[in-house]
Order: sequence, then C-alpha cells, then structure tokens
Amino acid sequence: MKRLAVAVSNEDHCQGPATAEITLVEYGDFQCPDAGRAYPMVKKLQKHYGKRMRFVFRNFPLNDIHPMAEPAAEAAEFAAAQGKFWEMHDALYENQDRLSLGILGRLAESVGLDGDAADEAVENGEFADRIEQDAEGGTECGVHGTPTFFINGAPYEGEWTFADLSAAIDGAV
Repeated sequence: MKRLAVAVSNEDHCQGPATAEITLVEYGDFQCPDAGRAYPMVKKLQKHYGKRMRFVFRNFPLNDIHPMAEPAAEAAEFAAAQGKFWEMHDALYENQDRLSLGILGRLAESVGLDGDAADEAVENGEFADRIEQDAEGGTECGVHGTPTFFINGAPYEGEWTFADLSAAIDGAV
C-alpha cells in the first residue's frame, strides 16, 4: 500500500486540531463489521491522545458486500451538510446491526435533523459524488478493505487493536 494519496484538507471530516502532531485517517464503511469493531478503539485512541491527535474519516463503502454502506454514507454526508457529521457517524456505527433504509431517517431525527429530508437525500443519491471522491482517493493509495488506517500519511498494516495502533502512533511521532 502507498502513502495517503489525497492530503487532509478542510473538505475532510476531522476531529481534533489541524496542528496535531498525529493525524489518523480512516477509510471506513458504516456497514463493515470490522470497521464497526474498530469504532470504539478509535474513540479510545482519541481520548488517549486528546489534542495531540486529529482523526479523519473518509467514506469507502464496499457496496458489493455491504448493500447499506452507500445509503449510510449518504445519510452521514446529509448530516455533514448540516454540521452533524460526527453525531450521525456515531449513530450509524452504534446501530450498525440494524442498518436499513427505514432506520436512516430515524437516526437523522435522533441527531436533530429532518428524517424525511435525510431519506430523500439518500434516495436521490444527493451526496454520491462526495462519497465517490473519498473512495477514489482511497483506491489511489491501495485501499481495498475497511477499516484502513493511515498514520501521518503512512499506511498502517497491523492489527486494529488499541495496543497495536497506539504503538504505531507512538513510533510515528
């Protein structure tokens, strides 16, 4: 796998300061069981590193094996357009085992958004270009599964455990 092909920018979904010494980028799929298992570990890393780490999430829906990946990413991008990406990101992962077209609008409502508008945006593929842009950037640097992590631009190819990722992060700074 190559280094991160698309530099982190203001267009990305970021948590943490742009000046952080650590930038952890995840290419994720909201329906992927492995990405779902990595979700609480990323939260733990964020708590552990605090302001020393910036976390970036990019969409990489594996549509061939996860039929709800694209609609879930659409719902997340709908939320992002209204300043609620991270709330929807968390709601999607926390309800991963229940993902369906019927639940996306309810999840949008649970984070304070219009559920009907969310359903309409998903149905119309309103944010498909944004999702495709994320996925193409991942493909450029060799991403083929989720979750795939990059630490300060370098690919991480170890286990998705707190101990292994934090050791790699510590070695990168």
